[in-house]
Amino acid sequence: MAPVLDRVRLAGVIRKEVRQFRRDARSLVLAFVLPIVLLVFFGYAITWDVNHIRMAVVDQDHGRSARTLVDAFRAARRFDIVAHPARTAEIGPLLDRSAVQIALVIPPDFSQDLGAGRTARLQAIVDGSDANTATIAIGYLQALLQQYGATILLQTRRVTLPVEARTRVWFNEELSSSNMIVPGLVVLIMMIIAGLITSLTIAREWERGTMEQLAATPVTGLEIVIGKLVPFLVIGMVDVAATSLVGVLLFHVPFRGNALFLAVPTFLFLVGTLGLGLAISAVSRTQLLATQIGMLATFLPGLLLSGFMYPIDNMPAPLRVLTLFVPARYFLVVVRGVFLKGVGPDVLWPDVLLMLVYAVALLALALRAFRKEIE
Repeated sequence: MAPVLDRVRLAGVIRKEVRQFRRDARSLVLAFVLPIVLLVFFGYAITWDVNHIRMAVVDQDHGRSARTLVDAFRAARRFDIVAHPARTAEIGPLLDRSAVQIALVIPPDFSQDLGAGRTARLQAIVDGSDANTATIAIGYLQALLQQYGATILLQTRRVTLPVEARTRVWFNEELSSSNMIVPGLVVLIMMIIAGLITSLTIAREWERGTMEQLAATPVTGLEIVIGKLVPFLVIGMVDVAATSLVGVLLFHVPFRGNALFLAVPTFLFLVGTLGLGLAISAVSRTQLLATQIGMLATFLPGLLLSGFMYPIDNMPAPLRVLTLFVPARYFLVVVRGVFLKGVGPDVLWPDVLLMLVYAVALLALALRAFRKEIE
């Protein structure tokens, strides 16, 4: 009985795929250049940190306390005071033109109330057309005013605060959005690249007419699928290592875990994603159709249903069920856990196990979708 995999025939398919890949300049760019370019581009473009909030201040008090408060906003990196309207009626046009995002009104009795020990009131008008920026700006504003109020209390009454809250943030001490975004980009980019690059392989054979020659050889369908998968699996592992290194060196994302452990779920994730690409390529027959299906099958689920951009717990119940079939969801948990938390298999084994199931299932799908026979 002939072996399931003949090493000589398998090595021949691998050599053929490597040579064909080296001669295709587009595939070389797609495999080695595009992942780094996308990581750098999206790493800088996508951020949830809000800085340089344009602010207008209407100072109707002109007292020392009011000037101190305005100086506190100037000293904060989050706010840029770009306008000093003389009247509150001028605030509306500034917000309408998006010249400012927040307007602070200091009433005439602000300094007097503070000097008399009474509660001083302020008015903040926020542009809510961008709900995310408005929410973050309000949080910054409240935090700065609380700090300012505590300073006034200590300076005027010489008492200690009855309650002091000391907050400790774990895993992302600076609350930097890049620490969360960059590991997620590694997952998203590799899902797209791995799916696209293999979705073209079998379709390219059909377009160039070489599938007929391949069908005439004694190479089995399993050997063709494995032979086409192995080179891109190696390329994918190199790409993950390169993008991770760029994230650490360029974006200063901490890497606290074990790189050898990360290699295992990376291998499983790439096997499954490459299997998905091969299945798409087997049924598409044209590179254009394979590219379109590959983008729909990788980019949209990876972006919207993996938890990269939007928390899964906030999604409607049907979408939460749908995310269970998106492998990027589990790989994202693993990558962030290894990068930021430094955890290992004792914590992440359920996600790694699900990725193993995913890899086996999609590799089986690729084998089932591929037909060596010429119709």
